[in-house]
Amino acid sequence: MNARIRRTVLAAALVAGLAAGTAGPALATGSPTRTTAPAAAGTDTGALSDLIAGLPDDGATAALIRLGGAGGAWHGSAGVHDLVTGRPADPDARFRAGSVTKVFTAATVLQLASERKLSLDRPVRSYLPELIPAAYGAVTVRQLLNHTSGLPSADYPGDTVEEWYANRFHRFDARELVASATAKRPEFPAGTRQHYLNINYTVAGLLIEKVTGHGYEAEVSRRVLAPLGLRGTSFPGPDPRIHGPHNHGYQRMRLEDGTTVLRDVSVWSPTDGWAAGDIISTTADLERFLTALFQGRVVRGPLLEEMFTLPDPSVRDFVSGKAPSFSAGLSTWKLGGRQVWGKTGGRWGYNSGIGATRDLSRTLVYSINSTDAKAEGDNSLVMGVVGTVFGAPSAD
Repeated sequence: MNARIRRTVLAAALVAGLAAGTAGPALATGSPTRTTAPAAAGTDTGALSDLIAGLPDDGATAALIRLGGAGGAWHGSAGVHDLVTGRPADPDARFRAGSVTKVFTAATVLQLASERKLSLDRPVRSYLPELIPAAYGAVTVRQLLNHTSGLPSADYPGDTVEEWYANRFHRFDARELVASATAKRPEFPAGTRQHYLNINYTVAGLLIEKVTGHGYEAEVSRRVLAPLGLRGTSFPGPDPRIHGPHNHGYQRMRLEDGTTVLRDVSVWSPTDGWAAGDIISTTADLERFLTALFQGRVVRGPLLEEMFTLPDPSVRDFVSGKAPSFSAGLSTWKLGGRQVWGKTGGRWGYNSGIGATRDLSRTLVYSINSTDAKAEGDNSLVMGVVGTVFGAPSAD
C-alpha cells in the first residue's frame, strides 16, 4: 500500500472511530514531516519533527511550524490537507489565526496615537458617544487595549460548539455586540482588574473606523498588510470561506445519541470575532509581521513600549487572581527562564500562535489544525511545540 493510500485509509478510520464514539486509532505512521530549511541552532528540531510526525491523530489533523531568530531558521509541516483525500498538508497554507488579529488591531490604534489622531489616556466615550454609555465613561483607549476596561462580554447565541455550528453562517454586527455588552453592569471599575475579552477589541475596531473615517479592514490593510507585503493575509468580512490554499479544519462534536463525530469546519463565518479574531494568514506572513513589529517597523517610537508593558501588578486577573499577563495586543510568558512575548489564537478547527524573545533571538509561528481548538485548558501538541522551542514554563 503506498503512502497516500495509507493516509487516506487511516484518516477514514479516524473519522469512523470518532463517529462510533471511540478515540480512533493511534495513527503512529501518519503523514511524514517535511522540512524546508536548515535546523535552527539551540532548538531540538528532531523533537519537533517527532511531535508532529504522527498526524493526523485524535487531537489534530495538520501542523505548520516556522522557527527563526539568531540561531537560524527551520520550517516543518505534517498531517493532511483534508481527511477525505489524505493529501499531505500544504506547508504554505492559509489558516484562521483567531486572536492573533488583536496584535494587528492594537498596532493600528498605536499608530493612530503616534499621529495624535487619538490619545490612549482619553475616554473611549469621547470618540464614540453614541455607542458607549455613561456607565463606561471612564474607560480609556489604553484600558481597551490591555483588557482592563471592565466591559463584560457580549451576548452570543448558543453555549456549545454544536449550537455554534448550527449558527455558523450567522452575521454578527459589531455595534450590536457592543450594545449587548454595555447594556450590562461593568464587571469592575475601569483599570482595577484585567479580563481578557473580545469585546475590548470589537470597540477598538469601531474606534479605528470613527477616527479614520475608513473601514477597519481597509485601514489595517493600508497601514500594516500592504507596507509589509503580507500577500497571504486577509480579512474575510462576512465571507465564510478561506480563499486560496488551506488545510481543512475539523472539530469534534457530540451527536444526540452520545456518539462523537468530526465535522469539517473550514467554512464558518468569522463575524463574531471581527477586529478581535477574524484574520486569515500564513506562517510566513506572521513571521514577517512579528519580526517587523518587534524591530519597531510597524509601531515606531515610544508607543511600541505599550506592547511590552503590563498593567501594575496590583491589577490582578479577574478570573484567576494572578498577575496581569496582557499588554496592548500581546501577552507574555516566562518560558525556559526567559520572557517571551506573543499572541495565541483559536477558531474552530484552527489553533495558531506567534511568539518571540524581545531581542528576536528566537521566534516561533505555528498553525495546528486541532480537533478541539477552543477547548478549555492547554492543547498538548501546542504546549509540546512551545516547550521544545522556548523551554518549560518558569515558576512565578
